[in-house]
Amino acid sequence: MSFSEFRKKKWVRFISNKYVLILILFITWMIFFDTNSYLIHSELDNDINALEENAEFYQKEINQDKSFIKKMEDSNEMEKFAREKYYLKKENEDIYIIEHEDSIKKEEKR
Repeated sequence: MSFSEFRKKKWVRFISNKYVLILILFITWMIFFDTNSYLIHSELDNDINALEENAEFYQKEINQDKSFIKKMEDSNEMEKFAREKYYLKKENEDIYIIEHEDSIKKEEKR
């Protein structure tokens, strides 16, 4: 097949049209090279989605902390928390910590 026969094909004539060539170049430029390219927009969309998920997570944490703070306003609850978490005690009081066998981590045997 010669070059002249190749140029006479319908799809080659269509693609070699100057307007189609300019359109192809424009689309390629907009997708890959422009500062507002599709690739950059998709990356920014992914960043936005990740930040929104972080915002939801931190909002849940804030709500949990608010409920904990509200619970700690009661002096009995605060004392209970301090005794359980930090093993605090009153004067002249002894505390014994009882651990069950199934709650103790066993050392790995080699």
